[in-house]
Amino acid sequence: MSAVGPLGRLGAWTAGHVRLVVLAWTAIAIGLGAFAPWAERALSGAGWEASGSESVAARAQVEDTFAGASGYALLAVVHGDGALDATVARATALLERDERVDSVGRPQVSADRRTVVLTAGAAAPPTEMVRAADDLKGKLAALGGDGVTVSLTGAPGMWSDFNEANKAAMLKSELLSWPVTLAILVLAFGSLVAAGLPLLLTILGLVASAGSLFLVAQLFDVSIWAMNFALMFALALGIDYALFVVARFRGARFGSRLSGREAVAVTMDTAGKAVLFSGVTVLISLSAVMLVPSPAFRSMALGIMLAVSFVLLAALTLLPAVLAWLGDRVDRLALPWVHAGEHRSPAFARWAERLWRRPLAYGAAATAILVALALPALGLDTGMPSIKVVPAGDGSRVGYAQVQQAFGPGAPGTLQVVAPAGEAQQAAAVLEGDPGIASVAPPLERDGRTLLLAVPAADPSDPAVGETIERLRGALPAETLLGGAAAENHDLEEALASRTLPVFAVVLALGFLLLLVALQAPVIAAVGVVTNLLATAAAFGVGRLIFQEGTLEGLLGFESQGFLNAWGPVFFFAMIFAISMDYTVFLLSSAKEHWDRSGDAREAMVGGLAHSGRVIFAAAGVMVAVFFTFALSGPLPPKEMGVILGVAVLLDAMLIRLVLMPVLLRLLGPAAWALPRWLDRVLPDVRFGH
Repeated sequence: MSAVGPLGRLGAWTAGHVRLVVLAWTAIAIGLGAFAPWAERALSGAGWEASGSESVAARAQVEDTFAGASGYALLAVVHGDGALDATVARATALLERDERVDSVGRPQVSADRRTVVLTAGAAAPPTEMVRAADDLKGKLAALGGDGVTVSLTGAPGMWSDFNEANKAAMLKSELLSWPVTLAILVLAFGSLVAAGLPLLLTILGLVASAGSLFLVAQLFDVSIWAMNFALMFALALGIDYALFVVARFRGARFGSRLSGREAVAVTMDTAGKAVLFSGVTVLISLSAVMLVPSPAFRSMALGIMLAVSFVLLAALTLLPAVLAWLGDRVDRLALPWVHAGEHRSPAFARWAERLWRRPLAYGAAATAILVALALPALGLDTGMPSIKVVPAGDGSRVGYAQVQQAFGPGAPGTLQVVAPAGEAQQAAAVLEGDPGIASVAPPLERDGRTLLLAVPAADPSDPAVGETIERLRGALPAETLLGGAAAENHDLEEALASRTLPVFAVVLALGFLLLLVALQAPVIAAVGVVTNLLATAAAFGVGRLIFQEGTLEGLLGFESQGFLNAWGPVFFFAMIFAISMDYTVFLLSSAKEHWDRSGDAREAMVGGLAHSGRVIFAAAGVMVAVFFTFALSGPLPPKEMGVILGVAVLLDAMLIRLVLMPVLLRLLGPAAWALPRWLDRVLPDVRFGH
């Protein structure tokens, strides 16, 4: 095994210690899997805030001083004709019995006396208030009857309803994606045994990451979305990595008649190295999301990184051990038309030859399509999720609409201004004189502080409310804090906007450096990053047409908010770039292997595409199937995620990796692989041959 590098030697070691490796992974699966069933309950429905912001500080003061009447208070809306007093009394008693409720304030009664709002102060952190909403919303709804409804709304109610709808949608998506995934894998491998290996890797990643998230959640709040994204990435990347490794093993085993141990060593020295670089790139891309100062975002990135880490580790240790144990049996239960161990695809070799002969025609067509799709992204608008992300019949959305109808469009987004007693009068004057404020409630005074509740004139999701918040902060006295659910959304949106360019820059720079180390070629490394950026821009262009402009609104079953959710550009960019780098590494590592062996640009391009094209095509098919099933999900955010990521993968694989990148390799020729001497002395020596 002296001819192979460290990863090849690791593969050979796993092949010689199959029982030990399997026992170790069995222990990991059982140990972490024991916690997996409780992971979802331990995760948080909150965390959508900008840490250290003025609105978070205002919430803390309101909770401490004013009986928890903050943006995470529970709002019970009693609505109907006739006498509501008895229902209001029963709802008040129910809320007061819950230990997470500080106290229930004086009921707000609408002018027509058909709507009463009860505010139950938060006596627990935001995460616990969302769980309180989970527990109380059904009991409150049961108090209605005879034309009277009781609905739980406010931030905890909205997140409770959204999380419930999101969970159901995720289950539906997973049920739809698994059969499609299995069918694609069987077609890609032509063997049921080989097709089962990616699923083995995926299930291990799912179980281990779910158990890990439960343990992490014991230390600090982890968003429920961390689980959703972790499951999605474990499925998508587990299949990607297994496809690449298993396809290469079959080629080495059947194409060269190597022993199982030798075939594993060769596989890990080539495909294993590409998988390692791909996994590290994904982790680096997602780590940039940590720049966003929000518990929800950081925990979502952490969840994905845990899933990717487990899948990557299993791909580099367990998978080669299982392949060595299987040997020829990897092709058992094969389809009748399959040629065992066929590594080089004749179809993709013919396609590569066609691209070599007519690079400009194909390259220009692919570029024109991508640019045309990317241009709409220049007009992309973003905003924080509105009540439209909650299904129309859910209690929080029903109550939200009733509050607006009774008290005005801005009532669900009431601003909370906390002022020292000496500044209260000046603060009230500022609020009453602002054109963006519809009304100001009588002040509440306690412990030397005054709480002023100001109802905006516009819907909380209207950009005008954000402008009002900024204007008020510039005019209010220095010691005054402005908060409330609408202000927390605004501050998070501002934090996201301020971190967008830094996240982009970090992802692009680190992606380039990693490709540079992997490929030892600055020109093609830069091309890889630029083409990834083009696919990302095109996906966001399609996202704008669908979600901002409302195209396909009826077909996909959603109501456009008139913007893309504000966390989309940062989070989707990191995820799309990570996935795009996956395919970039697979294609270019194969091309680099042929270049190192032959020194011929044509062989590098044609051979690289012939050996990686089928894997990229199959992996993209699986990932598109996984992501597009999310487009069928109920709530709007999973639809945004599924459509934008699915389009990104489709465009990246079909137009960039299988058309534009090979064309650029053709046009650049040997210059694509040039390495200046000074840079050669700095970079570590990385080769994909053996």
